[in-house]
Amino acid sequence: MKQEINPIETNRSIAFELWMKSPMPMVTLTKTFDVTRLCRVSRRCGLKFNMLLSWCIGKAAKLMEEFYLLPEQGKLYKYDRLAINVIVNNKEGGINSCDIPYADDLERFREDYMTLTQAASASCQSSFVDDAMVIGTSAMVATELDCIINQYCNQFNNPMVMWGRYRKSWLCTTLPISFQFHHVQMDGGHAARFLEELQKTINTI
Repeated sequence: MKQEINPIETNRSIAFELWMKSPMPMVTLTKTFDVTRLCRVSRRCGLKFNMLLSWCIGKAAKLMEEFYLLPEQGKLYKYDRLAINVIVNNKEGGINSCDIPYADDLERFREDYMTLTQAASASCQSSFVDDAMVIGTSAMVATELDCIINQYCNQFNNPMVMWGRYRKSWLCTTLPISFQFHHVQMDGGHAARFLEELQKTINTI
């Protein structure tokens, strides 16, 4: 459910005053993750790597109240559930957007992920979850990337997690991940804590 709330009655009131009218309110942090375990689980269980990482993102974000807030058109909204957006390559060579409702149960999330992304690819139609706070993702696995910077304007205020191709070595497999967020939604400390929680989630999947 999406509900408008009074910023003054939240712990983001000062941030709302400072950043809501900023022409460039987005902030990006980049961290290199150890995804060795995620790759191992993907291979052994026959599960898509990007699906597993998307689930880990949702699981880590679920623990932080800031992820349920969205600054939009001069107002602040609160949601009671999360969804993960993925970009799908469709059969005509284009791309579509697909929102996957987050579920604590990995198998349920996997089923929704496979069903919705396959439908988007075949139909060339995007699908959206309007009553959930959407965390965007973008996987550009055609090459290795050190950092990704998305648009910095008020066109898309949702948090965004982006990555390229992971890097294998004899010791471990690593993946730089860029996390972009609106400064009204959270501060750098919150974002850093999310990235730490994401690594812990990856380590224990």
